[in-house]
Amino acid sequence: MNDKFVLGLALGMLGGAVIVTNSVKARQMVKSGQQQVVEKAETLTKKAGKNNSK
Repeated sequence: MNDKFVLGLALGMLGGAVIVTNSVKARQMVKSGQQQVVEKAETLTKKAGKNNSK
């Protein structure tokens, strides 16, 4: 059962990568999501830095 899960996970990741590669709209969504994650991480890092310096 564990092998089937890993195989399904790998195939799902591969299928997702193929869809994103071939779809401009999906590629834009991924880039937008990555940008949001980076911005949120920077915000949290700055807040943590301010809290630690007090």
